[in-house]
Amino acid sequence: MLSAYTGSEVRAAEFPLLEAGLGNELMQRAAHGLAQAAAAELQATGGTYGRSVVVLVGSGNNGGDALFAGARLQQRGTGTTAVLTSERVHTDALAAFRAAGGRVEQLTEGTLDRLAERVAIADLVIDGILGTGGVGGLRGVAVNLIERVNARGITGRVVACDVPSGVNADTGETAGEVLRADLTVTFGGLKAGLLMGAGACAAGRVATINIGLADTLPKPSAYALEPGDFRSLYSQPQPADHKYSRGVLGIAAGSAMYPGAAVLATGAALATGVGMIRFLGPAPVAALINTVHPEVVCSQGSVADSHVQAWLVGPGATEDPGQRQRARDAIASGLPTVVDAGALPLLSERVGSHVILTPHAGELAALFERRGDGVERGVIEAAPAKFARRAAHATGATVLLKGSTTVVAAPGGEVFSQANATPWLATAGSGDTLAGILGALVATNARENDAGAGSLLGPPPSSRWAALAAAAAMLHGLAGRRAAKRGPIVVSDLPRHVGRVISEVLRDPPE
Repeated sequence: MLSAYTGSEVRAAEFPLLEAGLGNELMQRAAHGLAQAAAAELQATGGTYGRSVVVLVGSGNNGGDALFAGARLQQRGTGTTAVLTSERVHTDALAAFRAAGGRVEQLTEGTLDRLAERVAIADLVIDGILGTGGVGGLRGVAVNLIERVNARGITGRVVACDVPSGVNADTGETAGEVLRADLTVTFGGLKAGLLMGAGACAAGRVATINIGLADTLPKPSAYALEPGDFRSLYSQPQPADHKYSRGVLGIAAGSAMYPGAAVLATGAALATGVGMIRFLGPAPVAALINTVHPEVVCSQGSVADSHVQAWLVGPGATEDPGQRQRARDAIASGLPTVVDAGALPLLSERVGSHVILTPHAGELAALFERRGDGVERGVIEAAPAKFARRAAHATGATVLLKGSTTVVAAPGGEVFSQANATPWLATAGSGDTLAGILGALVATNARENDAGAGSLLGPPPSSRWAALAAAAAMLHGLAGRRAAKRGPIVVSDLPRHVGRVISEVLRDPPE
């Protein structure tokens, strides 16, 4: 599991070391790690000797890290140019860069076009303009440089130093132009903003360099599950298990208008390994489900008369009075309940962390509006962790906020961010399959003697449901990636990939 911190938390962890006079040592460790990672990128595309490297240098310590790394690359045979975006730069680092034989250019309006072309055609670009303390995005002529480079396109690889310039290290929000990285090399601790929203998209792959802060870092601000963590969260069947002990999931989904949502949700839940599904809903929807999934037990009964370990309510259930009532009853049942789509407007004022909401940004904006807290969808998409946390605090529920990066917030404050999905999952029915996966994981982990979902984080108990929700998002994303290897995703085919990913992860976590 990856642990992430805000930029201010990492800077605070550095402070006692800086006070002890170890600032240069920290910078050299960071520069060494950055240079090693940059050299590996060059090796992957033909080697280091004779390759062209451009280092974009800002005024702060981030620019110093980049200059020291550039000096090391120059000594390994690259032709390295430092483009100074400010007249004020780290003096010692610039001297080391010049001593290594690096070429230095000052970015001005007069040199803008020529240097933009050099950046665009370089084999490797190191972005060291802004670091974790950068607020408000790029300024001045640096903005024009990145605008031109982004408009032209870049032929080589981009390595960001600590964070891509213009990405908020705490939230992942971006301001203005950002040079998207193939790899971000971050120092001391993984920055939370690299896991969330636009920051996750801009960061590319992320490598964290240990510079000696382990003893001074606080409790993480955010987490990201890795495939190997799924083993701790997935309740594998035991020899004495039967369909009831394995976990029974109740589903109240679908309607005359949207019957397919129920089929997709039940199919995904079955593929995830739940012991049994009891479906409650209109007879035509039940008939369709049994045509596709004959193992599902269907009825038009009530929540009170159904014996299950957990509920999934809401997918495709818009405008169906019976399904709406079942959703209300499930939310009030005290059992773990996944609340999706059409059931979100039925949420009571306060619920427990065992109620897991699965909105996209538009649905979350509507939830806030119903509670007198007007927030536009675009604002939520720009800072998903902030608003997932706000929703969890306001409702008491665990909140899974769907998006290009899925963020899960527990009412106790824990946050997970999962960037496992492929853009090919942005298609109708994808959310129904995610809801089914989550419902199955919740049902199979609802037994009192199964503490696996709480073991990763420990107390508070709310982290148990957040970890399971993050696991569902990860599984959904990995299945989507697997399916996308054959082309565009047909969501109804996704369950077979879900089962195969589970098998692969339990046997040997995929890369």
